[in-house]
Amino acid sequence: MDEPADIRTSRGQRLAEAVREDLELYAVAELEGRIAVLEAEIERVRAQIDRKRAGRAAADALFGGPKG
Repeated sequence: MDEPADIRTSRGQRLAEAVREDLELYAVAELEGRIAVLEAEIERVRAQIDRKRAGRAAADALFGGPKG
């Protein structure tokens, strides 16, 4: 019998699940760790936004994109 195919999760599904998680189950140290992970993720997302904006600005400058 074949193995079942891995179920693919949609973009953002894990994040949506994480924000619905019951925080009552966590100790203070675990919650502080969770905050540290979330803050690191926020910085990672902001860095990606900056890279995308820079790439877009470079493309707009090269190809005459929208003036802002």
